[in-house]
Amino acid sequence: MLDKIAEINSAVNNVVWGVPALILLIGTGILMTILTKGFQFTHFGHTMKETIGSLFKKKDILKSKDKNSISQFQALCTALSATIGTGNISGIAYAITMGGTGAIFWMWVAAIFGMMTNYSENVLGIFFRRKNERGEWCGGAMYYLRDGLGSKKNCKYIGAILAVLFSIFAVIASFGIGNMGQVASIKESILNVTDLTGNAKIDGLIIGGVIAFVAALVILGGITRIAKANERIVPFMAGFYIIGTLVIICMHADMIGPAFASIFSHAFSVKAAAGGIGGAVIKQAITWGFKRGVFSNEAGLGSSVMVHSASNVKEPVTQGLWGIFEVFFDTIIVCTMTALLILTTGVVDLDTGASISGASKLGLATEAFTNSFGTFGGVFMAIAVTLFAFSTVLGWSYYGTKAWEYIFGTKSTFLYKIVFLTVVVIGSVLSADLVIDLSDTFNGLMAIPNLIGVLTLSGTVMAITNNYVKRRLKNDTSLKPMLSHFPDIQEKHEKELAEE
Repeated sequence: MLDKIAEINSAVNNVVWGVPALILLIGTGILMTILTKGFQFTHFGHTMKETIGSLFKKKDILKSKDKNSISQFQALCTALSATIGTGNISGIAYAITMGGTGAIFWMWVAAIFGMMTNYSENVLGIFFRRKNERGEWCGGAMYYLRDGLGSKKNCKYIGAILAVLFSIFAVIASFGIGNMGQVASIKESILNVTDLTGNAKIDGLIIGGVIAFVAALVILGGITRIAKANERIVPFMAGFYIIGTLVIICMHADMIGPAFASIFSHAFSVKAAAGGIGGAVIKQAITWGFKRGVFSNEAGLGSSVMVHSASNVKEPVTQGLWGIFEVFFDTIIVCTMTALLILTTGVVDLDTGASISGASKLGLATEAFTNSFGTFGGVFMAIAVTLFAFSTVLGWSYYGTKAWEYIFGTKSTFLYKIVFLTVVVIGSVLSADLVIDLSDTFNGLMAIPNLIGVLTLSGTVMAITNNYVKRRLKNDTSLKPMLSHFPDIQEKHEKELAEE
């Protein structure tokens, strides 16, 4: 029975994460780039100024006055906590060994267009969000599917059905990708450095118990406590990892040039041919680069928009800018650091991308650290993986909570949190390969209803963006801001902006 389920899941997974699906994901980013006139290029300076550049200039960026919402920076950190995970380490190593060094170039391409997909999701998330009975903001693909797509002629039931499907997919994905998969990575990284008791089951139970206990202290406190924890964990873990990789890259500075040369020269290499669609040869470099780009930053999956929608921001475009920065930092910065770490330390063949020692995924990145730092390298990686994976658990617990809330109501969310924490312990002692594989499929299935929502509401994104550019960048004071789909929220936000 389990073998049959695995077989069916593998077939579905190949479709969900196959070339056509990747083309749809990247294609949506390309379309939104065109509709917004290359917003991520033409307004890149404005994006950096209004996001990372504003951290120490505007108080509301770091702290929210509303106790039921979180600040823009907290929203970013919580979103990054879910996207910056073990995939930024093991996933990049896998992309290189499977698709060659040229896969990194296509990962960058996926990120460049993914910026606008993530931007669009955030704009729609803010525009269609509502408050629940606790006074907390609720937004995400399920809401712009129900209230956005559902408001179009003859689309009421289609929007409602897609919203429920998205929520179901998100809940299932949260137990594997955002839970068991991360716990397994933490356990593996710790046991690679030290044996606790010498008994694998007991060691797993100890590790799982500690993770569940610490996670409970955060998760049971809701979004404000999750956000507060992540605004401390994420900057530290990202800085910790980037500094460590930079030190190693600098130690092998003479290989930086050859590494970049290999990336660009193999980006279009015919050696990686993997098949054809419509008569065109699809190369492994493109396929794996796109896969890792999408896996890493989750642009198009509709996951991070759930936490971005909890921000104290009033302008939809403002949170959209944070979406652009999120993809930029996750993929262009962190993933590139991992790629250079692997390519400059000699653990792979720069001509083929093949592992020299036979190590793969996390083991390949660990090898790069141990070759440079010795035993300390293994300890460093154990700490990095633990931080990356644990923060992902926190981020995905919120995604699952909001999806569960949409289906079963606000009062039932405590039950989801208890189940989620129980799964942490279960995942630490049992082989969860099938569960993780299934959740990976449902993670990809989230993209289908989400992208339907983004594409059908692309005109709304374009109108909101044009409105913002004319008002904020071209100083057209005659325009009324587009802040919410709902008249009561629109009026409230207009008054608050006028007072500011």
